[in-house]
Amino acid sequence: MRLSKRNFIKTSLIAGIALTLALPVEVLATGGKARKFKKKTKHVLVITFDGIRVDGLAQANTPNIDALIKNGAASMTTRDVMPSNTLPNYTSILTGAGPEVHGVNSNSWKLDNFKLPAVETDADGYFPSVFKVLKDGVPGIKTAFLWNWKQLIYPYNQKYIDHQLYCENDAYIPLYDEAFKFISENRDIPTFTFLYTGHTDDIAHLHSWMSPEYIKSIEEGDEQIGILFDRLKKEGLYDDMHIMFISDHGGINKTHGGISPEEMIVPWIIQGPGIKKGFTIEEPNNTVNTASTILYLFGVEQPLCWTGEVPYTIIK
Repeated sequence: MRLSKRNFIKTSLIAGIALTLALPVEVLATGGKARKFKKKTKHVLVITFDGIRVDGLAQANTPNIDALIKNGAASMTTRDVMPSNTLPNYTSILTGAGPEVHGVNSNSWKLDNFKLPAVETDADGYFPSVFKVLKDGVPGIKTAFLWNWKQLIYPYNQKYIDHQLYCENDAYIPLYDEAFKFISENRDIPTFTFLYTGHTDDIAHLHSWMSPEYIKSIEEGDEQIGILFDRLKKEGLYDDMHIMFISDHGGINKTHGGISPEEMIVPWIIQGPGIKKGFTIEEPNNTVNTASTILYLFGVEQPLCWTGEVPYTIIK
């Protein structure tokens, strides 16, 4: 068992109680629930819009994202990592650790151009990502990376990514089509699909965060989510999969990268079997917990170099 840093002190204090009551320390430390997901997931889909402010999402008309919130667990107080820029944050989302650990501290990071080395790397020089850990830990799993901002894939060893689609010039509808195709064609084996669109961030840089154009871009993205969900439902794939909706940072005026709440607080939503419905996550949450949660759903132990944790209150 990997002991959570968050529960280390609490677990130590109740160890004596556990001995007295003849209950496992792990069970007591988690409110009576052992930290093992009851049923391993088969499909996990992560949908992410770049640059989503919580109040922007609240203002937009997003019936499909709203349905995820209603039928799952959601935090509207989740912190991202500093700096509040895209590449450091998505690396943190997909590696379960912050820039001080994985070393990606700017959008200009490349494998051969960095200032701070990662604390641990594979044979090719990459910090271990969720793609690698899943490929190593889940027999037969297929992984997909679908995106439309070129640099986004740089921090990950692509030999652990089975399927890729990159779209230029902010195109993103083909990414949703590809996500459906990938999941449908691999319905009988485990899959992890990462689906990113950067159109919301680009619109915000052009017109400003919270502008009518920005709000509209969120609504347009939500429409594509709805189309994808309808297709998954018709194929009988929707109900048994886990779906997450997340973002990397917010913004102010036409920029981001600072430490204001508008830049540092983002939505974090998860829906699927075994996840509480209509549940508001009140415990402190960080985007580095995303990769940890994904591994937990698949029943895979996370690397010791990761710092993320599963917000266990989301589990039924």
